[in-house]
Order: sequence, then C-alpha cells, then structure tokens
Amino acid sequence: MNKPSKRLPFKEAKCFPLRHCSRNAIGVQTASDASINGDREEHDLCNWDELKFSLIPTDYMYVMKCSSGEGAFSQGHLTRYGNVELSPSSGVLNYGQGLLEGLKAYRGDDNRIRLFRPEQNALRMQMGAERMCMPSPTAEQFVGSIKQTALANKRWVPPPGKGSLYIRPLLLGTGAILGVAPSPEYTFLAYASPVGNYFTGSMHFSVEDKVYRAIPGGTGGIKSITNYSPIYKAVTQAKAKGFTDVIFLDAATGKYIEEATACNIFVAKGNVISTPPIAGTILPGITRKTIIEVASWLGYQIEERAIPLEELMNADEAFCTGTAIAIKPVGSVTYQGQRVEYKTGEGTLSEILFRTLTGIQTGRIEDTMGWIVEID
Repeated sequence: MNKPSKRLPFKEAKCFPLRHCSRNAIGVQTASDASINGDREEHDLCNWDELKFSLIPTDYMYVMKCSSGEGAFSQGHLTRYGNVELSPSSGVLNYGQGLLEGLKAYRGDDNRIRLFRPEQNALRMQMGAERMCMPSPTAEQFVGSIKQTALANKRWVPPPGKGSLYIRPLLLGTGAILGVAPSPEYTFLAYASPVGNYFTGSMHFSVEDKVYRAIPGGTGGIKSITNYSPIYKAVTQAKAKGFTDVIFLDAATGKYIEEATACNIFVAKGNVISTPPIAGTILPGITRKTIIEVASWLGYQIEERAIPLEELMNADEAFCTGTAIAIKPVGSVTYQGQRVEYKTGEGTLSEILFRTLTGIQTGRIEDTMGWIVEID
C-alpha cells in the first residue's frame, strides 16, 4: 500500500514589529496604546500571504469574573493582551476545571467585519459549564465580549481571502482550592489571533483503534480543556508517519467512527450524507450544524446515525468540518494497512459546501437565516 505523502510545513508568517512595544514579565510582546492609534495600518501588520494557524499576539483581550456566591458574572472589560496571574492551587491548574471555545471574525470584500453564529458558541459554553459545575456568562454577555474583542483588534482581521481573526474564549476555575471540589472563583476571558489555514490541501487520516477520544458518560460532548492532551500521543505518532490527523472510533464497541482530533466527519454516498449523532461523545460542532442545514437546503438527504468504519471505507467522498478548518475534504483513510482514497477538488460536494459556507461568512452570499452578526 502507498503511504500518504507527508504534509509539508507552512512557512512562518512574518509579522513586522510594532513601532512602540513593551514586554511583560515573561516575554509576551504587546503593542502600546500609541501603536493602536495608527502607527501601522492593517495591511502593514503581517505578511498576510504567509499566515498559518499559530498564535500572533494582538492588542486586547476581554476579561470577566464571577466569585463564589454571586452566581453571575460581573461586567467585563478590555485589557491589554498579556499573561494572567493564577494561584498555584487554582481549580483549573489542579483539576482541569475549564472550557474553551473558538470562533472567527471575517473581513468581507466590503471591508465590513462579521461574526458567524456567535450565540451558538455561547449556548455550547453554557452546556459545558453546567456539566463542569461552573457558572457561565449569559448569551448576551458572551456575544458582547466577542464583539468587543473583535472590534478592539479589528486591524488584525486579515484582508478578504487571506485568513480570519480567530477568537478563543476561555472559562476557567481560577479560585484557590485544595480539595477536589468546584473552584470558588471563575474567570472568562477572550483573546484573538489572525490565522490562515489550519491544514492545506486534503486530509489524510489513519484510524486509531487503541486510544479513544471519549467515553460514554464522559466529557467528549463538551469543549472541556481536558479532552485534548490525552490524544496528543496518538496524533503525534500518526503525523510522524505522514498522516494529517487521526479518526477515533467509539469506545464502547470499536466499530463506529466518531470524530477526528478537533473536527467532525461526514461521509457521502450518492445523494446521502451521513455523520455520527450527537450522543455525548461527539462535540456538537457549529460548523457541523450549519453544514447539515445547508446540505439539506441543497437537496441532499441527511442522516445522523452511527456509521460503521466499513461504511467510511466504501464512501464516495468524506469531509471534515470545524471552526478552525471550515470544511476540508478527506483525501484518504488508512486502517490496518488498507488505504482508501476519495474524490477531492473541483465539483465535489465538499467544495460546493465550502464555497457556500464561506460565501455566507464573508458576505458574498446573502444571509437569509440571521447567522451573521456585523460588527463594523
């Protein structure tokens, strides 16, 4: 069997130093107020053509707090991007009590900046917070914080077609606690970074049948910060063999596909598009939800059901969805030495769905569903 070719690394994005800069206690470079007020225009900040998906510190982050007994988050505020101070006994450091989210701000051809379905991220954080015994911001507080973060860093939103501003909200148990119990204090913060493609080209997967991403009754269905590092070893080993990522199977039977490291998966055969159901072990992706709706409008039959691995290996086409990747075609899947290739490129279902999704996100296609929030 031919092995998938190893993906070449991206070039490092070159960001020009800001005219007035300072460094915090452990070296994070942040721009001074003078530079925010116009030392460099958006097009001068970075070589946008070389953006990859990696951290480029921007100007501001947003912070809100909630103390024990209050039950609600206080009014938040913008602050300079930089390090945060935590007690060594904070709940997030000792017991992993934390959630993350991810969404993007897009610059359209009209130069307006748009968010895509941010209220869905707010609802997903609330669902995760309930599972993790944490208070969470209201939907209004969450969306307001994202708007303010995007606006404060709007010069870092790449030009149309060059990338997006990735916004990472965090909900953390920051209060000091020694015993195994919920934290007495919580912090919500949101920071941002301009990003390019998470992957280039189609994705080449290996199927992991010894390590499981999630178990029934666990936290696989929420964006807990504890969900990711346990699978680093399996993913690192797969990438060392030239694969892009790993597809994980269900822990109960080992027969059904669930999802990849950080994206949902779809399988297409004829006019039928299938994806694993949301049943506690699969993240309810917002891009996943959107693609189900868009594909249905386009006349495809959508099925949310358990998908045997054999069905993936016999599909016409497969693709993945997620905020970071949008929609990416699957070029091949390898399991126990058997490699199966899929259709990719112009005219494929994934390409049609990608153009539709990104068209809505950037304003090239009219939003008739109220998914877009314009902030500029």
